[in-house]
Amino acid sequence: MRSKLLLAGALAVVLSATACGGKQTSEPAQGQGGQVACEAADGRITIATGNVGGVYYVVGGGIAQLLSNNSKLKATAAETGASVQNIQQLTGREYDLAFTLADTAADAVNGKGAFDGKPQKIQALSRIYPNSTQVVVRADAGINSVEDMRGKRISTGSPKSGTEVIANRLLTAAGLNPDADIQAQRLALGKSVEGMKGGTIDGLVWSGGLPTPEITDLTTSMGTGVKFLDITPLLPKLQQINPVYEAGTIPAATYQLPADVPTIVVPNLLVVRDDFPTGDACAVTKLIFDRKAELEQVHPAAKQIVKEHAGHTDPVPLHAGAKQALGS
Repeated sequence: MRSKLLLAGALAVVLSATACGGKQTSEPAQGQGGQVACEAADGRITIATGNVGGVYYVVGGGIAQLLSNNSKLKATAAETGASVQNIQQLTGREYDLAFTLADTAADAVNGKGAFDGKPQKIQALSRIYPNSTQVVVRADAGINSVEDMRGKRISTGSPKSGTEVIANRLLTAAGLNPDADIQAQRLALGKSVEGMKGGTIDGLVWSGGLPTPEITDLTTSMGTGVKFLDITPLLPKLQQINPVYEAGTIPAATYQLPADVPTIVVPNLLVVRDDFPTGDACAVTKLIFDRKAELEQVHPAAKQIVKEHAGHTDPVPLHAGAKQALGS
């Protein structure tokens, strides 16, 4: 997995905080039937991904390379804090495409959660692979459930990340106050893994594709010194907040675990602003599915990008260009 991470690093040009999005050119000419031609115009686009140790970053680098090699668009992928930050900076025109968890995207279009009272004008290009909620604790920390995290040092993920959103919802569903009942560590995944190894953190929450390279590193390094929690007893309460949450499984083979681990999964979306050019949207969406086999070589999570499910993005509207590409 380290080699795959290095591959993604080679594919993705990491942008600084001064990165400037919104550089697409005008719409291409219309084709037959009044539809915009499904081809990208000359221009540059930026993709907001996530932590370097996560799957967003790896797959985002792969998409950037596909676009740069097979379209008129020159794409770069940036490391970010992930979902909430991605949407905020997308609508702030710092980025042009963004990865996000579907629950965060639903909050954004509905003006809830981190976007309270401020609905965001975003649309989806596609539903992509699902994120598995991976709750890992030190075996010696005395934590057998989320409820047992009271008073413990728990990493809830990067500030303004989708991981932080779901971590806080899990804690609340377990009857804990995320601000008062745990020693919250708002850390990126790499720092969280370092803390677990060094004994300064008792547990972490991570929402990511399978396998996540940094979690592979953690389980390989610590072996039976860490364990995964079954958090599915909290699923009904999370579904009251958003029905997008589903039951899922972390297969034992993913991290060489003793047995499969039941968990909660959330779909991911690839989103853009509502003014993203239709021709570009169509071209990007079509390219992802036409060359999905190349993305699968970058990371196996891409195998779960399924065209039949790509348009299932409610309540986030599907972009007109994506509808054209998907034939929906």
